[in-house]
Amino acid sequence: MKLFPAIVTFGAILLSGCGPSEPPTTGTPVSAQRLSEAQYRQSISDIFGADIKLGGRFEPGVRKNGLLAVGGSVVAMSPAGFEQYDIMARAIAGQVVDAKHRDALIPCKPVDATKPDQTCAQLTLSKYARLIYRRPASEKELEEPLSLANGAAASKGDFYAGLAFGFAQLLDSPNFIFRKDVAETDPSDSSKLRLTAYSKASRLSFFLWNAPPDGELLRAAEAGELDRRSSLKTQVDRMLASPRLENGARAFFVDFLNFDQFDSLAKDAAIYPVFSAKIAHDAQEQTLRTLVDLVITEKADYRDIFTSRKTYLTRNLGVVYQVPVASEKDWEAHEFAANDPHVGILTQLSFTELHAHPGRSSSTLRGKAVREILLCEPVPSPPANVNFTVVQDTTNPQFKTARDRLTAHRTQATCAGCHKIMDPIGLGLENFDGAGQYRQTENGAPIDASGEIDGIKFTDAGSLGQALHDNPATTACLADSLFRYAAGRDFDAGEKDWRKWLAQQFAEAGYKMPDLMRTIATSDAFFAVRPANGEIKEAQR
Repeated sequence: MKLFPAIVTFGAILLSGCGPSEPPTTGTPVSAQRLSEAQYRQSISDIFGADIKLGGRFEPGVRKNGLLAVGGSVVAMSPAGFEQYDIMARAIAGQVVDAKHRDALIPCKPVDATKPDQTCAQLTLSKYARLIYRRPASEKELEEPLSLANGAAASKGDFYAGLAFGFAQLLDSPNFIFRKDVAETDPSDSSKLRLTAYSKASRLSFFLWNAPPDGELLRAAEAGELDRRSSLKTQVDRMLASPRLENGARAFFVDFLNFDQFDSLAKDAAIYPVFSAKIAHDAQEQTLRTLVDLVITEKADYRDIFTSRKTYLTRNLGVVYQVPVASEKDWEAHEFAANDPHVGILTQLSFTELHAHPGRSSSTLRGKAVREILLCEPVPSPPANVNFTVVQDTTNPQFKTARDRLTAHRTQATCAGCHKIMDPIGLGLENFDGAGQYRQTENGAPIDASGEIDGIKFTDAGSLGQALHDNPATTACLADSLFRYAAGRDFDAGEKDWRKWLAQQFAEAGYKMPDLMRTIATSDAFFAVRPANGEIKEAQR
């Protein structure tokens, strides 16, 4: 395990002008990332209004090295997937031009609503292409949408029906569905590339807000302000101060904590009658509210997510946590008592029920999740010929607890190596069953929740959380993951010094997540690109 020594804070560097500078990085070739479902929905809401319905389905994302955001740059679109995008595009376009919305959304009126109107169609599609593409569209890019709009208007005898075809063409474009990086020759060094200002604007907005650039950010890009460090920092500070930062933080934690797995989560109703789809939904929301309040609103130490007793509950969650919740429908702030076993996010349902089997808990799955998600340490997959009979048999009178069964299972030589880095962690959460309910015994036998993580012994879930709080790998993992999420890529082998530098900035800023987001968003590495083949060629749209 690496320990990252602290040096100086990012804020101190800005104020004093001294301290270690950001290590150089060559970046990676430009890429394109498919919008996530949340980003697509937010884009449509921002551009056309929150009442626009989509009417289609999204293909699942691909998780690469732990993050959907990184997998978004390698995912392909199937014919069925494109068909769904086209269904959504047509549904959206139809609503934009309908009688309910057209007066508010269409910036002009046709001379004759039963005929094509080139001037009004061009004005409308040009305006929205800038928002849909997140940059101005070229005349060539507008030719086909305009031709479709005018042709359909003529054949249908309806200007607005024709305009819907033009809108659908814009929404079907890869320029909307994918966040396409565009590079240009760096004017200060013709041997290098740099991202265009509009590409920078998209990177910033989807990172900090999980949304497309707003009008101010597009204006700054058009004015060339994002190519100047001081102006870039001004925009970043503006975005960090916005209420929309909460959406950006929530989106990161949904990806980081693998909450997409809730879509397929199931429990044996006979064993866990308390589990329901509503409980699963509330479990996710509980953790997201807890995290946003702690690390964004309060700007607390990130490590406190493992030791804080403050959270939010609904009445449904209160039943599982065995605490009273007064409100029938609303969320309530709650702080677990000092002697309550619930402390930190590891004891919340979003972790304990997600990383468990349908009919039983799993120290192995929970330990694996801690290793891979929270410490960024990959765990090898089990061999194909492993016999899980002993572990799965919860009725064996000889092995009443999970600890007993795992101890017997680890006598298999092929299993011992991996289990020793997972099980001693996950056993600290055995007081929580497969649905996340607290228990003190299993099959009548008392549960021993002691364990060890990286040489640190603990006695229960609370002390496990404290061990994670104190482990430098925990914060290094968060810094690594947040950058990879923001940039949509993995690190290059030559970026080791930069990773250490980022972890140092995070440590010296008191592990404050907004400061870490600022460091990333204003860093050279966040925008660094290089040619794919070693040659400088200005990227074409």
